[in-house]
Amino acid sequence: MSDMKELTKAEEQIMQELWEMGGGFVKDVVERLPEPKPAYNTVSTIIRILETKGFVDHESYGKSHRYIPKISKEEYKKIITGKLLHNYFDNSASSMLSFFLEEQQLGIQDLDEILHIIQRNKK
Repeated sequence: MSDMKELTKAEEQIMQELWEMGGGFVKDVVERLPEPKPAYNTVSTIIRILETKGFVDHESYGKSHRYIPKISKEEYKKIITGKLLHNYFDNSASSMLSFFLEEQQLGIQDLDEILHIIQRNKK
């Protein structure tokens, strides 16, 4: 799966809804998208592209299709994070963490949480 293509912004927006719902019909996705609502055909086309890319599968109900994520949000997160680490931080998790710590202006609670995670994984 690591050679899987990244999602475009529009595809990711639709995948977020499918992940949230666990699957659904095109009309369900359209209903959940913010105003101004995209046309039904636009959403339908993007979902078919997602199916071609291997992100989505479908179940047939007569003439309509219910679309189901083939890849979980967690799996996609791992792929994207891996690419980010490889392409921008020379596979160095500490470089990536240091970048986020410096750039994000994290608050004390964020830093506390990060330290807890580090402690938990220090075994």
